[in-house]
Amino acid sequence: MQLPTQGAYVIIGAGVHGLSTAWHLAKELKARGRGSGEDIIVLDKTGVAAGASGIACGVIRNNYFQPAMRQLMAHSVSVWESDAEAFAYHPVGYMQISPEVMHADVVQIYKEQQAIGYPSTLVEGEHECREYMRNIFDDWQAENITSILHEHRGGYANNKASIRALAAKAQAEGVRIHTGVRVTGLSLQDGAVKAVETDQGTVRCEHLVVAVGPWIRDIWKMLDLPQKITVKGPDGELYHDREMWTYWSLQEGVLGVEPSFLADNEGEMPSVIHVDTDAPLYDENGELITDELWGIYYKPDFYFNGVQGGATPYIVDQPADEVAVDPYGPESPDFVVGEDFARMWTSALAHCHKRFEGKGHLFSREPSGGIGCFTPDSFPVFDVFRQNAYVIADSNHGYKMIGVGALVARELLDESQELLEPFRFSRYETGKLHPTSNSPFPWS
Repeated sequence: MQLPTQGAYVIIGAGVHGLSTAWHLAKELKARGRGSGEDIIVLDKTGVAAGASGIACGVIRNNYFQPAMRQLMAHSVSVWESDAEAFAYHPVGYMQISPEVMHADVVQIYKEQQAIGYPSTLVEGEHECREYMRNIFDDWQAENITSILHEHRGGYANNKASIRALAAKAQAEGVRIHTGVRVTGLSLQDGAVKAVETDQGTVRCEHLVVAVGPWIRDIWKMLDLPQKITVKGPDGELYHDREMWTYWSLQEGVLGVEPSFLADNEGEMPSVIHVDTDAPLYDENGELITDELWGIYYKPDFYFNGVQGGATPYIVDQPADEVAVDPYGPESPDFVVGEDFARMWTSALAHCHKRFEGKGHLFSREPSGGIGCFTPDSFPVFDVFRQNAYVIADSNHGYKMIGVGALVARELLDESQELLEPFRFSRYETGKLHPTSNSPFPWS
């Protein structure tokens, strides 16, 4: 299909945000009598679900310490639920299992979930938590757990299937998706983006939407935006020369057992499980791995053909310019399954469930994980730059936030969305940053 020479809306990226925006924008244009899906062009240098969205572990949760993230995720969960079959969505729920250092944070999350009508159960006390978990898994043995927040919505979805469903929905509305098209530059005139330059020609546009996941740094440069910024902390102190983009390696893997190996006491598939604890972690030889706060998440997953999950990420110890040119290319460090991670994650599974003892050798060596591109405060930026370039920089929160596209679509039609207000770029200048939790994960 020949690349068009112009479109009212050009969207870069055929992942969750780009396709969700295209789908919802097409519906909004039609409903308002202001155009159709044919006014929307989606460009991707590889293909639908070829990047971060297509290898996401697929967890969908509301569990955030930050109120703005909780409200945004409640909205996105509703979008997942709107067509669970097409999105390959499994609403099994989500469990946050935590030590005393996180107890107050978890209680606050629970109270605020109740305030917005998001159903969850809070369990407090070490004995009560152990009993609650053993009613689900009779071999539960994790230590130093004093709170459990069991979300009854959320769960997980199949990564590629859900993104392909978004593409199909967008195309059904007339959206034109062009893959194998690499963006090489942007034509700026009078402070606005007039055209998108590609290796297959130039596409003039009235509005640009940037939804490129970990490739955001490259388009940010094309927009001639700053690579380093000043951030005002909550205490009013100014922090100069903060990198706008930082890359983290996401540690994920699969244990090669039947997914049913993690069935609950009733023989059913359990909720997605996230465990944080400060109990000492030992490997199968009795050697100490860590005596500091650690965390893992896991779930039985037929799409990954095993028990799949991950642990806390780490900052890539290389200059960003050398790392993220192609975060999902074959030379990328995300395709190296680290021995340290394999040892830690399988030992952590055994710490939580007796059934995993002696199973570390079943860890899959297949590529997993990825490279995430994080903002200075590790939370998304949704904002307009250069007058008509709407940037969706998800800071690695992307896949689960399928509903962001619906909100962005309305903003593209001049209808400001309250749920997106806390994620404007201006927060770095004003110091209106999102609160930080005691979790070992940068995105919680």
